[in-house]
Amino acid sequence: MGGSRMKPAFVYAGQGSQKTGMGQDFYEHYPAYREQIDMLPGADEIKEISFAGPAEKLAQTRYTQPCMVAFAVGVTRLLYERGICPAMAAGLSLGEYSALFAAGAFTARQAVELVHFRANAMEKAALGIDCKMVAVLGAELEALEQACQQAQEIGVAEIANLNYPGQIVISEERQAVEKVEEIMKAAGIKRCLELNVSGPFHTSLMRPAGEMLRQKLQDCDIKELELPVVFNASGLPLQDGENVKEMLVRQVQSRVLFEKTIYTMRATGAETVVEIGPGKALSGFIRRIDPKIKCLVIEDVPSLEKAIEELSDTQRKKRGA
Repeated sequence: MGGSRMKPAFVYAGQGSQKTGMGQDFYEHYPAYREQIDMLPGADEIKEISFAGPAEKLAQTRYTQPCMVAFAVGVTRLLYERGICPAMAAGLSLGEYSALFAAGAFTARQAVELVHFRANAMEKAALGIDCKMVAVLGAELEALEQACQQAQEIGVAEIANLNYPGQIVISEERQAVEKVEEIMKAAGIKRCLELNVSGPFHTSLMRPAGEMLRQKLQDCDIKELELPVVFNASGLPLQDGENVKEMLVRQVQSRVLFEKTIYTMRATGAETVVEIGPGKALSGFIRRIDPKIKCLVIEDVPSLEKAIEELSDTQRKKRGA
């Protein structure tokens, strides 16, 4: 018990956390990071877009996803080389691929190739759909689900993310989502924040992307997990009868249960969570889910060194105790 309790959980950021310049200081500072990035497929393009942007290009799904995973696998390698290994891992949406890399399911090269394919499949599935994604603050899940039902006469609106208590994301066809907003505002919900996304992600409209991904994964060699990964689609580690490939297919077209994911991590002993960014979005969610969890964020060289120092000190103290 002691060994797993001393280890942190790793969580990996998803699309929306990207920012121009991400990873550049790691690349310049650490040979191991540089080596990891340079061996990836499309390394030159990943470096150019990650380091120099422009931000509008980095925000396009087909570029965001490989760039985010490249950042994550590079940072993970640096942590592993310093002896910082997780007891378990998870990621928000796209971040699930980085979590699976951390768990040994596939190589860094495979991870980047898979998310490049996934991004293109998601863009194709979203073609021609006038979509909208909105974070609704302060609503109850049941009330939102009822509002989505009421909006069905106009179009499709579904729950896409359960991020933390009080923040639920809805998505799909614009007119239907706007009808849900109207219903919720009439019921006293004041804050509905539109998110900058290019498709109705994590809804049934992504089924075509899920089927394309299923075909792609048939030929993919996925290794046995070396540590538990808590999956978006269930909020749990793999259960009897489940496998990684099927969970990745489910994930692209069903709601992300991030709140449940963190409850699962906490219940299995996670006291410290390391967010591998860039950005601090997931740490913000986690503090609202369970303020007792300690959050460390890694997004640049100073934050990496600080996190390694804190985690190493904690492990030494617990061993001594």
